Amino acid sequence: MSVTRRAVLYGSLGTAAAGLSTRRAAAAPEPIRFGWLTALTGPSSAAGIGFNRGVVYAAEKINAAGGVNGRMIEVVTRDTQGDPAKAVNAAVELASNIKVHACLGPTNSGESLATTPILARFKVPSLQFPQLDTLIDPVKYPNAFRLTPTNSQWDDATRHYCIEILKAKKVAVIGDNTGYGTTATAVSVTNFKQAGIDVVYDAVLDANAQDTTPNILRAQSAGAEVVVVWSDSTGLNARMMNARGRIGWDVSFCGHPAMGSGDVAHLLEKPAYWDKVYMTGFRSCSFDASGKLPPRSQAFVDEVKGKVQLSDTVLYWVLAANDAVQLVAETVARTGSSDSEAIIGYWNKLTKWPGVYGDYTFTPTSHNGYPTDEVVMSAANSERDGAFALAPGYA
Repeated sequence: MSVTRRAVLYGSLGTAAAGLSTRRAAAAPEPIRFGWLTALTGPSSAAGIGFNRGVVYAAEKINAAGGVNGRMIEVVTRDTQGDPAKAVNAAVELASNIKVHACLGPTNSGESLATTPILARFKVPSLQFPQLDTLIDPVKYPNAFRLTPTNSQWDDATRHYCIEILKAKKVAVIGDNTGYGTTATAVSVTNFKQAGIDVVYDAVLDANAQDTTPNILRAQSAGAEVVVVWSDSTGLNARMMNARGRIGWDVSFCGHPAMGSGDVAHLLEKPAYWDKVYMTGFRSCSFDASGKLPPRSQAFVDEVKGKVQLSDTVLYWVLAANDAVQLVAETVARTGSSDSEAIIGYWNKLTKWPGVYGDYTFTPTSHNGYPTDEVVMSAANSERDGAFALAPGYA
């Protein structure tokens, strides 16, 4: 059969029912229940809202084309509010009561640390976004697969930029007190030290901390040449940038992609406070010299214009979530089943599956699917439709 994967997703999902019996076609087919755990409110909601736009768009597009083998995608969303306890309750509900066929999320590591074992116990195929390395373990969690880079990939790109491009010898590392922020900060500190860089200040702040000036002053007094930030709280990130600007400290911020969110722009006291902020980014979400995105990404942005708001979010959140729904749809279309074993078996054999955000590869022993060479550094204040220019000096 000479049908491309893209054709399966966008053309054949509604027509693949030809082999079904007349009796089954006459009945209303069971929907594909897609569990969606995300923080839509609370301090970590910026990412959840961005991801949600991709989930909703992809599901509506597939359903408008007739669904998957005649089956509609039913997205069952639960707002976790960034609270691991709420995420656990929602995961149990989705897995045991609603019996979802696949689950996406949560969108931060603190929640996923709590929900991943639950989804594994119920054998629910799970697609993960958070970067914490220990979340993915094919032995402990054979049902869990990651569609985004690991924190190691983010940390490596950030550390390389600080050392090789910015030529920093002394750094400060600041994260938030979520499960992700705490772990990412500790790992970053260790890796900088192992690279021979002096970590002159490190701290974990409450994600809701309103006055970060004391922490920024301590980093300045310690002689930091770069401040490395590991927090997905856009509010906290903006408050740190405001504090840096108020004291007139001309130092670079490097680290988490949330520093480039449109929410940050609304919270900054002056646009200039966004200067010299460099975040981990992705080639699929980076403009070339002519201002164009890679073909797949540009086609998606053109397609959703006027349908999905991109100016106040990060494009990769939308793209990755869109890919997740499309991957579940293709899996059911190609296997003819929404059984967990069929889905997990299909994912274990993916090789360079062509999403918009990236080409994913999984094996039975490696469930981290995002390619390392796609991770780059971006200028946070260069956002257009959620995408960014490459950071200065970055090839």
